[in-house]
Amino acid sequence: MKKSTTLNLKINPEVKENAEKILSQLSISMSCAVTMFLNQVILIESILFPIALPQPPSRVNLDTMSHDELITKLEKSHNDFLNGKNKTISLEEFIKQRKDN
Repeated sequence: MKKSTTLNLKINPEVKENAEKILSQLSISMSCAVTMFLNQVILIESILFPIALPQPPSRVNLDTMSHDELITKLEKSHNDFLNGKNKTISLEEFIKQRKDN
């Protein structure tokens, strides 16, 4: 199929670089990868992966958790915070949320 249209995209340079490294290992150009993606969208009339809002974490019930389970949850939460995955809220907001639930 002859290519005659240009698609200009603005993406995070790090995302582009990381994708190019993987695509290079697969011997696929970025152009080919985008074309493959768009053809699949046309074929299945949808996006290839689920798109959904992140689910809230499960509640922590100290009455049913072992010490090791609690430590594991705290470590995961701390790591998520360090990696920017958690929303920072004030103590007042936290207390209000706890009272509302």
